[in-house]
Amino acid sequence: MELRINQKTYQVDADADTPLLWVIRDDLGLTGTKYGCGLAQCGACSVLVDGNVVRSCVTPVAGVVGREVTTIEAIEADEIGKRVVSAWVEHQVAQCGYCQSGQVMAATALLKHTPAPTVEQIDAAMVNLCRCGTYNAIHAAVQDLATGKEHA
Repeated sequence: MELRINQKTYQVDADADTPLLWVIRDDLGLTGTKYGCGLAQCGACSVLVDGNVVRSCVTPVAGVVGREVTTIEAIEADEIGKRVVSAWVEHQVAQCGYCQSGQVMAATALLKHTPAPTVEQIDAAMVNLCRCGTYNAIHAAVQDLATGKEHA
């Protein structure tokens, strides 16, 4: 089947119900998207599909045929994604970093759909798990972006 990932077209030979995560990681070698729980609970596997955050561990690969998938490897090609990454660096969000690709994808999707989210909207959108507990730094970075503070 033909997939469009990070603005490139790939031909993949996978069963239709194979989780997108495994195609991204194992077939295409894009390992920035992480496996966390396999149950769509933690968010480490988050990618964007047509600009919406999706948990790739439970998304059948057939469900993204004809759609645009963006992984963390290409997030800085997106102007909002680039701003999110800059805010993450400025706020020193990452500790171990394992969940951060999913966190960045969730923040990017939020800001694409709601450029100036309220605190409540940020709280509702930023639900990925972080075992290091970087929630305060994540919230501060997204809040800065929501209020228009620019990051170098």
